[in-house]
Amino acid sequence: MSKLANKIALVTGGNSGIGLATAKLFKEQGAQVVITARSNETFEKAKQEYGAQFDVVQADVSKIADIERLFAHIKTKYGKFDILFANAGIAGFSPTLEVTPEYFDNQFNTNVKGLYFTVARAIPLLNKGSSVVLTASVVASKGFAGSSVYSATKAAVRNFARSWTAEFPVEDIRFNVLSPGPIQTPIFDKMGLPQEGQDHLGGSTPIKRLGKAEEMAKAALFLASDDSSYVVGAELMADGGFGQI
Repeated sequence: MSKLANKIALVTGGNSGIGLATAKLFKEQGAQVVITARSNETFEKAKQEYGAQFDVVQADVSKIADIERLFAHIKTKYGKFDILFANAGIAGFSPTLEVTPEYFDNQFNTNVKGLYFTVARAIPLLNKGSSVVLTASVVASKGFAGSSVYSATKAAVRNFARSWTAEFPVEDIRFNVLSPGPIQTPIFDKMGLPQEGQDHLGGSTPIKRLGKAEEMAKAALFLASDDSSYVVGAELMADGGFGQI
C-alpha cells in the first residue's frame, strides 16, 4: 500500500543528493512531487532529467523573492499541499579566524533564513494533518573544528521544530527534524573533500561507512507519512551512530 497516496509534497533542494533520493521515494509512494533547484543551471539540468517525474521549480531559498514565487506557483497549480521536506541547504567549513562576514551570511541566509521563510510561507498552504520535515545535521549536536558557522545554522533548524511544535496545533501540522550524519552525496565533492577523506570520515562512525542518500530518504518518508503519527517536535538522528557514541 502506498504511504503517500493522493498527497502533494514539496522537496526543496530536490535536484540532487538526499533531496533527490527523497523525491524519488515520495513519488514511488504515491505522492505528486514538486522539487526545487537553486541556480538556472541546476534547474535546467533537473528539468531535462526529471521533468517527467516531478514539477521542477527554480528557487534559491536564500532569496525571499524566489520563495514567494515558489509558493505562488504552488498556490496557483495545487491550491494546498500536504508535505514539506525543507531540505535545501549548503555546507562550509572554515577556521573561526578565517571566517568572513560574507561566508557567515551565505550560510545563515540559506540554512536559517531561507528555511525559516520557506516554512513560514508554506504554512498557510498546508492541509490539515500535514507533515513538515526539516533537514538539520549531526553537527548540531557535536562540535568539530572549523564547523562553528555550519553547526550553528543546523542547531537553529533543530530549535525551529521545537518552537513551531509549541506554536501550531499538532493536529494541523507535525514538525520533525531529520539529522543525517556523514552521507555520500555530491556535497563532499563541492567541499573538495578527497575520496581518502571521505573514507576516513565513514570509518569513524560506529557503522564504519558513509550513509547513503537512499537511507536518508527512508527516514524522511517515515517522518512525512502516518507511520510517525505520534512523533512530534522530534529529531531523528540518522547518522550511523556518529553522534550517539
